Amino acid sequence: MSEVLQLANARLVLTDRVITGRIIIIDGEIDVIEEGDTVPNGAVNCQGDYVMPGLVELHTDNLERHIEPRPKVDWPHLPALLAHDAELASTGITTVFDALRVGSIHSAKTGYGEYARKLADELLEARKLGLFKISHFLHLRAEICSETLLEEMAAFGPEDRVGIVSLMDHTPGQRQFRDLSALKNYVTKKRGLNDIEFAEHVANLRMLQEKFGAIHETGAVAEARRYGAVLASHDDTTADQVDTSAANGVGFAEFPTTREAAAACRAHGIAVMMGAPNLVRGGSHSGNVAARELAEAEMLNIISSDYVPSALLLSAFLLADIWDNLPAAIACVTNAPAASAGLTDRGRLQPGLRGDVIRVRAVGSTPLIRGVWSRGRRVA
Repeated sequence: MSEVLQLANARLVLTDRVITGRIIIIDGEIDVIEEGDTVPNGAVNCQGDYVMPGLVELHTDNLERHIEPRPKVDWPHLPALLAHDAELASTGITTVFDALRVGSIHSAKTGYGEYARKLADELLEARKLGLFKISHFLHLRAEICSETLLEEMAAFGPEDRVGIVSLMDHTPGQRQFRDLSALKNYVTKKRGLNDIEFAEHVANLRMLQEKFGAIHETGAVAEARRYGAVLASHDDTTADQVDTSAANGVGFAEFPTTREAAAACRAHGIAVMMGAPNLVRGGSHSGNVAARELAEAEMLNIISSDYVPSALLLSAFLLADIWDNLPAAIACVTNAPAASAGLTDRGRLQPGLRGDVIRVRAVGSTPLIRGVWSRGRRVA
């Protein structure tokens, strides 16, 4: 017997318009899309709610929050993975690239250890066993300013289906933390450092960047190619940094910190990702460029929930108000991230694609999720 899902009397958000109609998903694949407000027997009457593709998340720190809910608290990994999966499903995310840090620091009080390979094994096993509600891929956050980046990346290979490798350089005094006072507020609150310890932390990171920066960047780019992963830059600030990203073959830019960098990305044909919390809050918590400014300048292509999963759909509706174009805004959380990650089987309501869909009712500018289906199977 085939599994059939019909969602009728819905406002279907297509790539270029919104129509009233119904969508039929058979055995996990979109089969029919047609206009009209009829509700056939056995169909779900959506009562005019929006039906749109499931959200695609390329960069989220949410899994790390579940495995370490407080500093130095190591939560059991399988329950953490399942809780993370369920949380994302509840927010309308049906595809996620789980960001795992590679590159550790063992020589300082503020260091941190390796965890990515072990957690990836557990994630891949859970996926193999069919324990997840939604679709999970790996995203390796390559910490350039670390001691063990290349050793940790060598433990991964093409068989792991690493989808994204992002190049992260958190050396103090540049990129996201050009303002050392912003870095100090962040680190001292998280780590409880005094002034002397913070100064030692800054000096150690700068030493690591000087010693390993160039080697790690070159090696991480080569490893991404070995995996067959899409390469992403992170926190580009200047046009020169974007030029380097383009030369490395970067496909999209995560959170450029200035309008200059975003404009350079557009000139190079690099898609620009900004954080949903930035858009929802009206600005960056680190004092960097506002996502709204880039949206108004038509330099925003992808939105990521970053550290607040529920912000992804909310930010898309806010973006729809800015652009007065709901399909274009929804594309920033569906089709555009899917395409940037090389996924051609999802992100649009189109026959032949995966039956990943969400039902949403708008309460003013706030979206209320009424249902989430992954491959036609209800997950939230």
